[in-house]
Amino acid sequence: MEEIRILAINPGSTSTKIAVYVNTNPVFIQTIRHTKEEIEKYDRVTDQFEFRKELILKELEDAEIRIDLIRIVMGRGGVIKPVESGVFEVNEKMLHDLRECVYGEHASNLGGLIAWDIAHSLPDAKAYITNPVVVDELEEIARISGHPLLPRRSIFHALNQKAVARQHAKSIMRKYEELNLVVVHLGGGITVGAHKHGRVVDVNQGLDGDGSFSPERSGTLPVGDLVRLCYSGKYSEKEVLKMITGQGGMVAYLGTNSAYEVEKRAAEGDAKAKLIYDAMAYQVAKEVGAMSTVLSCNVDGILITGGIAYDKYFVNQVISYVHRIAPVHVYPGEDEMKALAMNAIRVVKGEGKAKIYD
Repeated sequence: MEEIRILAINPGSTSTKIAVYVNTNPVFIQTIRHTKEEIEKYDRVTDQFEFRKELILKELEDAEIRIDLIRIVMGRGGVIKPVESGVFEVNEKMLHDLRECVYGEHASNLGGLIAWDIAHSLPDAKAYITNPVVVDELEEIARISGHPLLPRRSIFHALNQKAVARQHAKSIMRKYEELNLVVVHLGGGITVGAHKHGRVVDVNQGLDGDGSFSPERSGTLPVGDLVRLCYSGKYSEKEVLKMITGQGGMVAYLGTNSAYEVEKRAAEGDAKAKLIYDAMAYQVAKEVGAMSTVLSCNVDGILITGGIAYDKYFVNQVISYVHRIAPVHVYPGEDEMKALAMNAIRVVKGEGKAKIYD
């Protein structure tokens, strides 16, 4: 296979990660940190476009990277309309939706915008995004919540879940599209997806919806009590939403979003820390069980990934509940940059075709 140079761009709220790959081999990786003061200068996320783009170009120049040799600029997918998984070529419609934050405002919106701008400044490059958090492959029955005004939505760690699932399939010499898998992403948010022959047919809405509580999200709450809390007059809408995302979960119970710190406190005899940590593992296991039933208990493997997957105590707690369902495989961490490069190469090799966003 010819050498394909890929620039991957992954904007986050306080950083911009960039990497250059030759095929799937990294030749340059850098994380550009942004101070609170720098970010607060801008009213909207998309106002940061020029600021972040110039920092990226400077880092590449300082590293003596020849950007004229780059063939693909792959941006982390932003908050666009719900789409199937895969690679999407950045087009005018996507640029409009990202720029205007039509479906939501998030730093990842800058990924497609900057990718397109850089690609169009190069002699022979194309811009793509892949597997944004709004990947939606839910079966219709999974959308039913219990009230027509509140349909269930698909918002999850699509990029990492899909990459790990494909990696696992390759390791056992099977195709991802042949397998039934339950994939667990353990991070600041926790999502558990039912992967049925290459499609995530059900998954908890891990941003501000349901599922296990996580280091900083509340997950599923007693809905009646939540409604009464909202109308108690004690909290504003903004405060309640913060309780659900940002100050929920472990933060609410223990004052920290560090799983490492909580595990350490538990090991040192902090009974409350142990209870909360064990409860989070318990709830994750319940989600695994639920997604297993979605697959009619015909599960080829349970895959555990994300940052907390490095914690053997927590992972073993989850495994103790679910090991009878299917073999459990642990893939600690998340390599989103490599996942971006892998998806670019799949298009080059013809293993997947770039889709049109419309």
